[in-house]
Amino acid sequence: MTNATHNPYTAPDASLEVTPTSFHYVGFWARVGAALIDTVLIVAITLPLLYWIYGRDYFDSTGLIQGPLDFLISYIAPAVAIIVFWVYRSATPGKMAIGARIVDARSGTKPSVGQLLGRYLAYYPSSMLLGLGLMWVGWDARKQGWHDKLAGTLVVRDKH
Repeated sequence: MTNATHNPYTAPDASLEVTPTSFHYVGFWARVGAALIDTVLIVAITLPLLYWIYGRDYFDSTGLIQGPLDFLISYIAPAVAIIVFWVYRSATPGKMAIGARIVDARSGTKPSVGQLLGRYLAYYPSSMLLGLGLMWVGWDARKQGWHDKLAGTLVVRDKH
C-alpha cells in the first residue's frame, strides 16, 4: 500500500467545475488585507531605492515618472515580482500570510503561466470604473473579481 500525499492543486476530475469541498473562497476584506501587506512590502523596497537614486527631489516632483530607473523600479519590478510569486508559490507574500492561494477556477489546480499573466493584466480593467471590478469580490458567489473571471482563477484558502 502506498502512502499518498495531499496535493492541494489536484482535483479528482479536471473537467468538472470546482466546488468548495476542501477550501473556502477568500472574500473581499481578507484580500484587501493581503493587498495591504503586499503594498507595504513593495513600498519598503522601492522607496529607499528611488531615494538613493534620485534623492529627496524625487518626492517633491509632480511628474508621474522621473526617469527610466523610476519606471523600472516602480512599475516593471513589482509586476515581475508579483507574477513570479504567483507562478512559483501561487500567491504573493500577502496571500501567503493569510493562507490563500490562486487556483484554476475549473480544475482547482495550479493556473497556467498564461492565466497568471492574463490575471495581472486584467487588474487594469478591474480597477477602472472606481474599482468596481475589484469590489466585485464582495458580491460574487465564488468571490471572483473581474480579473479572476477574465483569467479563470479563484483565490481560495484550505478548510481546517
